[in-house]
Amino acid sequence: MSYTGPEFDLPQQRRSRRVPLAVGLVALVPGALLGWVVYEGVGKPGGSGGQAGAATTRSAPVSPSDDAKVPSPNAVPSLKGKVVVIDPGHNPGNFQHTSEINQKVNIGTNWKECDTTGTSTNAGYSEARFTLDVAHRLRALLEKQGATVRLTHDGDRPAWGPCVNKRAEIGNAAHADAAISIHADGAPEGDRGFHVILPASVHSGAADTRPIVAPSRTLGERIESDFAKVTGSAPSNYVGNGTGLDVRKDLGGLNLSTVPKVFIECGNMRDSKDAALLTSGAWRQKAAQGISEGIVSFLRG
Repeated sequence: MSYTGPEFDLPQQRRSRRVPLAVGLVALVPGALLGWVVYEGVGKPGGSGGQAGAATTRSAPVSPSDDAKVPSPNAVPSLKGKVVVIDPGHNPGNFQHTSEINQKVNIGTNWKECDTTGTSTNAGYSEARFTLDVAHRLRALLEKQGATVRLTHDGDRPAWGPCVNKRAEIGNAAHADAAISIHADGAPEGDRGFHVILPASVHSGAADTRPIVAPSRTLGERIESDFAKVTGSAPSNYVGNGTGLDVRKDLGGLNLSTVPKVFIECGNMRDSKDAALLTSGAWRQKAAQGISEGIVSFLRG
């Protein structure tokens, strides 16, 4: 590029000064080089060579095999050895086995139906289908982190139920480090949001939740926080006074559990706005992710 103007068009008589100037520059070069060597030797300000005597040559590039040997500071610890039991609420086949699910079972504080059919959206999308879908997504996420995951049922195995007392027994027999029962509510239109149900302190008959009350609360609080963060859903506006948490002593799945366990009502299927979320596959994936992050946080302490 050529330049014109007073700063670049020097008069002819001044051009003769260029020779002495050039000589001066040549004389300065060795000193400049020496300064550069010292500069590189002691390290650049704010650079990685901040200690005196640091080598001036760069280290050889790290190969993928070498890099794999150095644990990343952000590496995700494995959940190997941890057991999680997921209980998909209800069962798609329950409506065909009403006599079986209406049988009463002892939940410690009282007797209750073996199971129910659950609720559905106004358009007919059932809670049982929703819970099974989220359970499958949640299982995949937890297994990727190394956890052993067991479901209380898989829709067709068994064809109905199992009863609420059996669901608790499955988690107990597995010595689960955490257990969760997935649900969606059937409240009136206008009632929106999710809530996590925690076990009350119960000591009656076969039920004794006293050892699990505290860890279950921690599990529930972690899930509530991460579920809200990942899904963007607000805590229930009709249960829990805005905390997203509720404590109950009338649920057999909690009363009879001997491992840390909570329920989650992911939303209200009878509310049109919540139903739009619950019927979205993309949102169900977020729901599974939020639950997973809460469980992982709990398991890692």
